[in-house]
Amino acid sequence: MGLSPDPQRVIVKLFVPGEDAAVVRSRAHALIDRIADLPADAVDQLLEETIERFEHRHQDLRGTFLHHFDLVRHRAERAEHLSRAQRLLVGAYFTHEYAVEAAALCNPSVVAHPDQSGLAAGQLRAAISLRQIGEGHLSSIGFATAVLGPGTRLEVAERSGPLITGLRAPAWYRRDLLAAGMADDGWDNEVSGTLLEALPAQFDEATFEQVLGSLPADLHTRENSQRTLEQLRRTNAASYAAEFPEDSALHQRVLWPATPMESNGMEDARFVRFVDDNGVASYRATYTAYDGHSIAARTLSSPDLRHFEIDPMRGPGVRNKGIALFPRTVGGRRLALCRTDGETTGLTELDDRARWQPPTPLHGPARSWELIQTGNCGSPLETDAGWLVITHGVGPMRRYVISALLLDLERPERVIAELPDALLAPDESEREGYVPNVVYSCGSLIHDGLLWMPYGASDARVGFATTPVEALLAAMVPAG
Repeated sequence: MGLSPDPQRVIVKLFVPGEDAAVVRSRAHALIDRIADLPADAVDQLLEETIERFEHRHQDLRGTFLHHFDLVRHRAERAEHLSRAQRLLVGAYFTHEYAVEAAALCNPSVVAHPDQSGLAAGQLRAAISLRQIGEGHLSSIGFATAVLGPGTRLEVAERSGPLITGLRAPAWYRRDLLAAGMADDGWDNEVSGTLLEALPAQFDEATFEQVLGSLPADLHTRENSQRTLEQLRRTNAASYAAEFPEDSALHQRVLWPATPMESNGMEDARFVRFVDDNGVASYRATYTAYDGHSIAARTLSSPDLRHFEIDPMRGPGVRNKGIALFPRTVGGRRLALCRTDGETTGLTELDDRARWQPPTPLHGPARSWELIQTGNCGSPLETDAGWLVITHGVGPMRRYVISALLLDLERPERVIAELPDALLAPDESEREGYVPNVVYSCGSLIHDGLLWMPYGASDARVGFATTPVEALLAAMVPAG
């Protein structure tokens, strides 16, 4: 059983006629005037037909239409004279559907679901994250639910119902992350230092603006003071929070780009269930934000996969794609797998200034099927024998395969063993797709002695593979 891209999974987005043309010339003003000139009965009929055609596909479609009207009302000279029906209809003309996975569905990860109720012996409910790709190669993060077991049985739940994009929620910001970001971008000066010292360790938006407004007068006269204030706001805005209604199902939730840095996509989320030193569990993930020109590493944290806190990752250890967090601290250290040079799997550690340090190399291109690059396929999995790391390698014709490493439990910078061959490779039924000749995963889990690995098959669909963990470990050879 697998998952295939479903073009019926759509969200609604703001649409401004003319802005999608090669030469941007908004036609909004004239459009609103034409709608305002329609007879009242024509407005009512057209609005009724539109609502009937689309309402069942979205939650609170009327509310969305009114919101989109508010976003463009400055273009309407007669906005205050428009009736409610006219405003709704204007909103309808400034709205379009976007199929979030019409182009591709790929790069999944899997964790234990927050709800484990109502299961039989040997079963585990799993939450699966998905990279959804739509028109324009725009990526977002979606979800599915499955029940694993008993044995190798797998049942993926139906993904029905309207999709919901996360709503912005009040966020708590971190001073250490803000300081790390300012330092990374070269803005460590008297103005930023003074304001950072005045901020508490955690703060809300109101406190942030209050502190920025309290800058001493003699610092206002410095040449870079206003630019530093602007940079502080930009850097802080990289963190935000998003949440979904309590009555929404996991598969209805879509984490949609919400900041300029991720405007062209949120890619390859690697989820892990993280247990802190006090035994408190939460969900963490890393993903790649893309703005059309550059990439940046981001983290997601959530207690329940409904409320998400999104933050940037800072430091030299996270200056590329493919970051994967460990599921717990190791000897008091917060660790992650990385690939800062684009081809070597490495290990990086978070310091007390919220910066990921230069990595220790673990495994580089060595075998024929990985001579282009190596990397991880998600967070390490803890076994009695060591940290099991599912890896990927890229070989001739940019063919991706999946393999594995084993790291020391107490000293993960030491590679104990490696799989000498590929664990999974694209066969003839999986080599064709949006991105040919690729199998790729962003995270697996161990349940009932089996490794459960969801994987993208050439971005055409998501498949699932299982193998006994003991057999996988036995097939490994000592690292040399």
